[in-house]
Amino acid sequence: MEERNKTLGEFIIENQKAFQYSSGELSRIINSIRLAAKVVNYKVNKAGLVDIIGAAGEQNIQGEDQQKLDVYANEVFIQTLINREIVCGIASEENDDFITVQGSDNCHNNKYVILMDPLDGSSNIDVNVSVGTIFSVFRRITPIGTPVTSEDFLQPGINQVAAGYVIYGTSTMLVYTTGHGVNGFTLNPAIGTFYLSHPNMQFPKDGHIYSVNEGNYVHFPQGVKNYIKYCQREEEDRPYTSRYIGSLVADFHRNMIKGGVYIYPTSSKAPKGKLRLLYECNPMAFIAEQAGGKATDGFGRIMEIQPTELHERVPFFCGSHNMVEKAEQFMAEAL
Repeated sequence: MEERNKTLGEFIIENQKAFQYSSGELSRIINSIRLAAKVVNYKVNKAGLVDIIGAAGEQNIQGEDQQKLDVYANEVFIQTLINREIVCGIASEENDDFITVQGSDNCHNNKYVILMDPLDGSSNIDVNVSVGTIFSVFRRITPIGTPVTSEDFLQPGINQVAAGYVIYGTSTMLVYTTGHGVNGFTLNPAIGTFYLSHPNMQFPKDGHIYSVNEGNYVHFPQGVKNYIKYCQREEEDRPYTSRYIGSLVADFHRNMIKGGVYIYPTSSKAPKGKLRLLYECNPMAFIAEQAGGKATDGFGRIMEIQPTELHERVPFFCGSHNMVEKAEQFMAEAL
């Protein structure tokens, strides 16, 4: 069978043995995400036709206004994972604390925990801009048979066994890795099936796109300011262009295909950064590294950071390897 004609289900089955723990649960987690993503995709595509856009009237743990679609996507992913009894714990950007999951036999025998941002960039849904779902999977470290604890979720990113994202855009794609490269699957909406459309995705080593919210320029550290000035110099060998969507998934996806760097640094307004280590930075860093890219906090590897709390924030530099290294150079020189 031609690679690009493979369905996501066929791909999972064929690559089952490559998983670190080949017991079938990890495959079932990816299948559950596939199902939930199709449900959320259906709602996203009806935005404007049904009462699903706008603020929900609540705030999440970060103090951000929740959108109706945030709440809906969160419920869909959580319920899909719980109903299939394949994880022992779930942590979501939208929830204050993690959720302990036990099977129908009231036991805690499942081996994996999942952390997720159910709808990244949801404030853009009202204006028809691409949004996404980000997920990260870890093997639990507490004894099987006992309820999960925070220790199972507060693991460094190097312990991830799978990570991925779904982008709801002009087409809907599921992109994921289990530590053996990155593959992208596009949804055929006519039959509801994901097909392998982007095998072995790779970041170009260099790129010409820098993605940063330059509206916050005056609040950035000097190293980031200097890097932006470097990108803006008019020289023949550096025709850089600024592209910033405001949805991490969309900016990351574009840069992985075309080559670029995404930067969300610390600032005087957000001294620890804005993006969440566990729900956004770790999974995107895992994908980036598996695709030949690089992800740091400006000085060190994202996936080696030891988390101390569920909703921890960190600065994030991610993308084409050489571009991230150049940004790190400017950060080091500005110290």
